[in-house]
Amino acid sequence: MAGVVPRVGSERFVVKFDLLIRAPRAIVDGIEVPAAVGVRDGRIVFVGPLDAAAEADNEVELGTDEVLLPGLVDTHVHVNEPGRTEWEGFASATRAAAAGGITTIIDMPLNSIPPTVDVSALDIKRRVAQPQSVVNVGFWGGAVPGNVDQLRPLHDAGVFGFKCFLLHSGVDDFPPLSLPELEKALIEIATFDGLMIVHAEDAASIEDAPHPSGRDYDGFLHSRPRVAENLAISQVIELSRRTGCRVHILHLSSSDALPMIAAAKRDGVRVTAETCPHYLCFDAEEIPPGATQFKCCPPIREAANRELLWQGLTDGVIDTIVTDHSPCTVDLKRFDTGDFGDAWGGIASLQVSLAAVWTEASRRGSTLADVVRWMGVNTADQVGLSDRGRIAVGSVADLVVFAPDEKFTVDAASLHHKNAVTAYDRLGLTGVVRKTWMTEPVQLSSVWTA
Repeated sequence: MAGVVPRVGSERFVVKFDLLIRAPRAIVDGIEVPAAVGVRDGRIVFVGPLDAAAEADNEVELGTDEVLLPGLVDTHVHVNEPGRTEWEGFASATRAAAAGGITTIIDMPLNSIPPTVDVSALDIKRRVAQPQSVVNVGFWGGAVPGNVDQLRPLHDAGVFGFKCFLLHSGVDDFPPLSLPELEKALIEIATFDGLMIVHAEDAASIEDAPHPSGRDYDGFLHSRPRVAENLAISQVIELSRRTGCRVHILHLSSSDALPMIAAAKRDGVRVTAETCPHYLCFDAEEIPPGATQFKCCPPIREAANRELLWQGLTDGVIDTIVTDHSPCTVDLKRFDTGDFGDAWGGIASLQVSLAAVWTEASRRGSTLADVVRWMGVNTADQVGLSDRGRIAVGSVADLVVFAPDEKFTVDAASLHHKNAVTAYDRLGLTGVVRKTWMTEPVQLSSVWTA
């Protein structure tokens, strides 16, 4: 831990902060330790012993049932505003994030109208987000057919990277890239060392699979086979190897892909991967007929697959856990018919993701420090925000008080999400966010500096 030496000889020197938190339990440098954390002008300026000689305008002492965490960073959030604000919006999404211990989100470029595929659309989204957001917000750009000439301008304007699909995205205004178009985009992005994040499912494999219809989840699962993910990921890895461009595999659900990702990393290919709470918490065998709140793409797979994803996290093959918070209005989930073919695919989880991941991680022997690494340190580092997601001198003072042993039952209607529909409704979880400290929210960009 870093800070000041409070004593010289027999004389006691007292340091003054804006805020001083004395935490018998805090996650610092990848372990849980007792610590005092001093904040001045929105930054952590001191991390030292619990009984450090210090004073503050506001001093807080946490209980032994509480752990001080850094604010988490979620790099995969669909806010949907403007254009589909009835699905979600910056006011509701950022309040849900803060209530769930997430203090920085990076917004996806699609499902809003217009999609963020040029600088003018980015400017529109920033103007809409700024007055409503209560956490820090950044933005991804989109890579779609015909906008290669917009990628560098978007990068220069501050997006954190570019998202693309290799099959229909679910909305016609964000079309997919062919493999030649993907290669062309990667060549361009590599010129400024940018990042491409990829929804990696192969379109032809899904076209050849059975069409999903009806209330049976197994039918939907077979409509999005593992081979579609596996093939697309292998193609993305090969194009990254060929172009030298950094790539990131979004929402990994197929554990079959873990060996090839691990091998690519060993070979020096610049590839990272994420998975999501729903792939780590649920399994296909337990999803009831017509329960379309569990529909997402790629799909939630079998219990054995879930355990291999957990192993991939432990082994470091999977780098991050993000929500892929993809909400919609209740009617789009088609609860009237329970038809998985007709229902919108996406799971709302922004406010409950920390508790969901911690509940399952603790059952498997992982620690809170592991969760912070997957949901804070690594997510922040992925997008170059090295002063977030950790409790360290120089970091922003976005901090969370978490009660890891407190149990609760999710009530969809009580969440800050705009629509009361989530796969987590009525699920018992462990871990409650009791308080979130925020510096003044800012709009972040890839060229933002402290």
